[in-house]
Amino acid sequence: MNTQSTHLLLLVLLLGLVALFCTLVGAAAGLLARIDGATYATALLRGALAFAGSATLSLALLTFVLTAL
Repeated sequence: MNTQSTHLLLLVLLLGLVALFCTLVGAAAGLLARIDGATYATALLRGALAFAGSATLSLALLTFVLTAL
């Protein structure tokens, strides 16, 4: 396996890990909002906002690390 395909494989794995992490953060935020008494729509919006925020921060951090290397 050459270096370029190894880097591509690592990038795909990292993006998958970021997607899994963001999905878990969004689900947890939605669940906590629902437990707190929010309506389903409000809980869904809070979960989506948490997903978007964690995705933005995670991808920014990933970009920074890959640029630094």
